This record gives sequence, structure tokens and C-alpha cells, in this order.
Amino acid sequence: MEQSEKLQKILSRVGLGSRRHLEEVIAEGRVSINGSVAKLGDRALPKDIIRVDGRVIRTVPSKDQICRVFVYHKPEGEVCTKRDPQGRPSVFDRLPQLPNDRLINVGRLDLNTSGLLLFTNDGELAHRLMHPSSEIPREYSVRVFGEVTEAMISSMLAGVTVEDQVFKFDSVTFGGGEGINRWYNVVLHEGKNREIRNVFESFDLKVSRLIRIRFGDLTLDRSLPRGGWKELSADDVNYLRSLVDLPRQKTEPVNRHEEKETSTERRHRMAEIKRAVRRHQERRKTGNGEFKGSSHSGEIRARNSNVRKGRGRNSGTGVRRSGSR
Repeated sequence: MEQSEKLQKILSRVGLGSRRHLEEVIAEGRVSINGSVAKLGDRALPKDIIRVDGRVIRTVPSKDQICRVFVYHKPEGEVCTKRDPQGRPSVFDRLPQLPNDRLINVGRLDLNTSGLLLFTNDGELAHRLMHPSSEIPREYSVRVFGEVTEAMISSMLAGVTVEDQVFKFDSVTFGGGEGINRWYNVVLHEGKNREIRNVFESFDLKVSRLIRIRFGDLTLDRSLPRGGWKELSADDVNYLRSLVDLPRQKTEPVNRHEEKETSTERRHRMAEIKRAVRRHQERRKTGNGEFKGSSHSGEIRARNSNVRKGRGRNSGTGVRRSGSR
């Protein structure tokens, strides 16, 4: 017998927003089930036709969905939206197309920031990982032009106010370099828009490179080329799910042959990823070729308010597991 589910849970799972936000959308009368306007508390079956703002939403029963997570090594110059009015390259261009499913980005990196970016087909997981209450640490490698003093670092740890917003780092450590350009590792747990750049610029320092190298205990594997992606193992998926109090998943994601591959097979696979990245870059330069990435179109916006966006094997996953949190 088919099991019904709460409407906001179904819509959240396909990446249209957090459950709380979708409750507001339902309360505004923007959702219908089989042609009738839905109300808070309504439930739906897999066979029901659900529309949001008149658009039919393709849903997947929870029992049929295998949670999949991909790590992507984002290069500079790519936007984190599916469609860009200026026609700039998107992080979705090179990601795989999932049959009858879509990928949702877990947070964003701005145009000039590179590094580790996560994508999942589980909207509930994505929104929990993004929510500030999860307090998941993110680590960035930052190249700074200018002298960073101990007094500046102390202020960054205590809290810096920029345009009426308070920014605060968990830690700032020297990462190497000589002369006027030096590297620092910065850890924070929320990741507000342009937070790192704003803080350093408030001290008249220029951030010339910014790379996300860790999310929780998952660290970027530098052997994964920029523009390359890999799917996480079940252990790493369950690690992320445990961070936000979601139940473990027993099913291993598909295409996980990398766990048993030889070193020669791994070299061949990584070489193929690099060739694919080069082909993509060449098509971008010439303007030829169409790219078909995920069908994700972004979460539903509130009409009259601004909605705030809110331990396993690592072989061949494109990430490494860090022991620190």
C-alpha cells in the first residue's frame, strides 16, 4: 500500500526549499494537489499531481530515492546557478545528468572562488547542510596581498563589523609564502556572502586567491583536477547525513567501482577526467557545443520577502577525510 507524506517534505526532497520555507509557500495558496489548492497539514501520495505556482513538480517517493552526493572541484570563473543571464559558465555544465532526478548545490562559491563544492539529489540533506544552525566548519586557503598582523588576526577571531554585519572566523593560521603575498588557512562555520573577502578588505588587504579546501571532515583531493567531479561513497554520504541528524542509508551509490580499482586504473581514470576538462574548456573558448547538466532550477522564492539561504573511505572520491572538525 502506498504511503502518503507531508507535502512540505515531498517538495523539500526535490530541492524547492527548506520545509519551513515551503510551509509558507503552501500557506500562501501557491501549491495544489490534483487541482485543489493545498493547505498546511495536507499529505500526498506518489501518484498525486502536485503543482507549485501552476508548474507540475516531478516527485520521487522517499523509498525509491537513493541519496547521492557528488564533490566538484570548482574552478574560478563559474557561477553557481543553472542559468546565467550573462551566459557565463555554470558549475552545472559538467555535472552528470541523473535519470529522473536532479542535483542541488550545497551552498555556493562566488565567481572568483574555487575549490570544494558539494551536490546532492536529496533536497532535505542539502538544506540542512546549508542551514546556519548546522554550524559545519568550512576551511579556505586564502592568498593575501599585504601584511597580516597578529592584532588583525585577533580582531578577525573576536568579530569584525562590515556594513552592519558581524563577521567572525573560528581560526586563522599562517599557510606559507614569502614577501607581500602570503597564504592563510581560515576556518568558519557559517559562510556568509563574501565573508572572507569583506573581512580582509576591511583591513585594506586584498584577497588574490580563495579556495575552499574542507567541508566538515571532507577535504579536497588535489588530484581531482579543477572542473572534475566524483561521487562519494556510502560511508561519506552517511557521514554528511549524520551531521544533520538524518538516518543512515544502507544502499551504496551506483558506479562505485573506484573502491576496488588498481593504481594503473586510477591513473587512466584521472587522465580521462583531465581530458574531459580540457575538451570542455576548448568548447567554451570556441563557443561550440551545448551542455546538458542537472535539471535543477533552484528553490522557490517567497513572493514578498527575502528568503535566507540558509567518516569513511576516501579512495577515488575526490575528497579526503580530515581528522579535525
